[in-house]
Amino acid sequence: MIAPLLALAPATISWSPKVALVMIVCNIIAIAIGKATIKQPNVGLQLPSSNLFGGLSHGAMLGTMSLGHILGFGAIEGLASRGVL
Repeated sequence: MIAPLLALAPATISWSPKVALVMIVCNIIAIAIGKATIKQPNVGLQLPSSNLFGGLSHGAMLGTMSLGHILGFGAIEGLASRGVL
């Protein structure tokens, strides 16, 4: 009963430097979106090298990285389904 459902699942792409580059770019885009839209990006626990992360606090960085990984997942799956990756 589960075997037909597993046959419908798309094959996942294996890791490569191209996949890593797409994820890095998506995370950088998410940091830029976070810096532009978060009202108080530096409130709360600070990161050790806040200049490296755009002056964002711990919570803001977790939020932007979460958004970046969601964007990256969508971009990687989309590019893989189109045959680019």
